[in-house]
Amino acid sequence: MPVTRPLILLTNDDGIHSPGLHAVAEAVYDLGELLIAAPATQQTGMGRGSPPVIDGTVDEVVLSVGGHDLKGYAISGSPAQSVLYGVLVIAERRPDLVISGINYGENLGTCVTISGTVGAALQAAELGIPGLAVSLETDRSYHYESRGERRVDWGAAAHATRRFAEAMLGRQMPFDVDVLKIDVPDDATPQTPWRLTRQSRQAYYEIYRPNAKPAAGMQVGLDYRINVNWETLAPDSDIYALARDRVIA
Repeated sequence: MPVTRPLILLTNDDGIHSPGLHAVAEAVYDLGELLIAAPATQQTGMGRGSPPVIDGTVDEVVLSVGGHDLKGYAISGSPAQSVLYGVLVIAERRPDLVISGINYGENLGTCVTISGTVGAALQAAELGIPGLAVSLETDRSYHYESRGERRVDWGAAAHATRRFAEAMLGRQMPFDVDVLKIDVPDDATPQTPWRLTRQSRQAYYEIYRPNAKPAAGMQVGLDYRINVNWETLAPDSDIYALARDRVIA
């Protein structure tokens, strides 16, 4: 009987045209059959949300990746909904692995619950499919990029993605690992070591109100910034590994 190649579903909360998604596709191109299903628009911060506004629109697009033209599907929904549509509507067989990323910006500590990158991997796990969520540390000004208007070096993150994808496809992970979250420092190289960590109980990003106390009818904005309490941060945490020791967490 012919050997069936693994089916790998790729998604990205930065959208179908995110260069981080294209970097993953190029990195794992020869590991199996690729199915690309990602939000049609930027969906950062959606978590595992499944908003009712989705209209079921699925558009085919052609993505030029590493000299190959790959078919992709742009979903009018969240990252988690893209996984659902990819698995339940588009795929002709059950995917063996879902890879979400590479994301613009690290997802660390208790802030992972807001991450569309992590949310997509969690959605895969709910369907019984291993999920790999990969994020690259960037300046926060990149966090809402969707088409690569500014250049980012995805090399180290793509290398790590392939390494852990091979491990997950080869059943080299503990049986109780449903989701693997990887965060890559912005100064990493393919030789940068990785460390198994715990999710920090600290928030990595602090949401704050930059405006003065609002008067009646005043528009109020909220913003976010990195704010780490180094004195109480656990050395075995994901935040410590990436932000202090500069290793892949």
